[in-house]
Amino acid sequence: MAHGRTRIPALLATAACALAGCDQMSSDFGDASNALFPPSPAEAGRWAVDDSDPENQRRGVLLLGNSSFGGDTVYVNLYRLYIEENTDPVVKATAIQALARHAGADDAQLIAKQLDSTVEQIRIAAAKALQRVHDPRVADTIWKKMINEEEPAAVRVELAIALGQYPSRDVFEALCSALDDRELAVNLAAANSLRLLTGADFGLEPALWRSWADATASPLRADVPYYYPTFERQLGFGDYLMFWAIPTFEEPGVPSGLREPAAPAPDAAPAPAAG
Repeated sequence: MAHGRTRIPALLATAACALAGCDQMSSDFGDASNALFPPSPAEAGRWAVDDSDPENQRRGVLLLGNSSFGGDTVYVNLYRLYIEENTDPVVKATAIQALARHAGADDAQLIAKQLDSTVEQIRIAAAKALQRVHDPRVADTIWKKMINEEEPAAVRVELAIALGQYPSRDVFEALCSALDDRELAVNLAAANSLRLLTGADFGLEPALWRSWADATASPLRADVPYYYPTFERQLGFGDYLMFWAIPTFEEPGVPSGLREPAAPAPDAAPAPAAG
């Protein structure tokens, strides 16, 4: 990371200026950290650029990425730098996660390159990030990785989900192949993406999917909006005890790079077309 160290001081100085006098950001930061005594934005910024302590870097990047101001240019450039040059896999995975929340379409190629990492945690982070960034130039990379059964199922599931935003015949065929995968989670993710891409539903039967597509003039539907999935859980009693910091969850959204306006995310999956 020698080259990266030559670039980090400039980012440090810029970040310090950006974080100076930012008391108005504290409420945002409290929401992002969900801690009883959340760190200040300035403290998180110092953690993010602390190259002597990877755990501080991870915590700082996580807090910045989850904040409303984490999409400022100085922070986005920091995430990119860590993805390209940071040698700690946990920091790099966290930077991928942070960039995905604030990325532009051009970042999809940088993220897709991380699918070649030797570290599974980084590949999982990249696969999830590609659900949030749309660029047809990376679709082939995604489906080719997904059909590689040497790849852990945790990675292939996320890639199958990401493919739901790419209505092409190559993607369709790859998802049909994934229906024969030995991992049920991959089968189910592929089937869900096929339903989204076509509006049809033939379950886990690749032969039925293919025969239907061959007999249908336009089997792929580019008009159906894709929403990246987000985490949500049912709140428990303990959550409500801290009434000043009740957890809130991110809503599903349209990936960066899909510029056409879309309707609000539906509460239920669209009804399948008749087989």
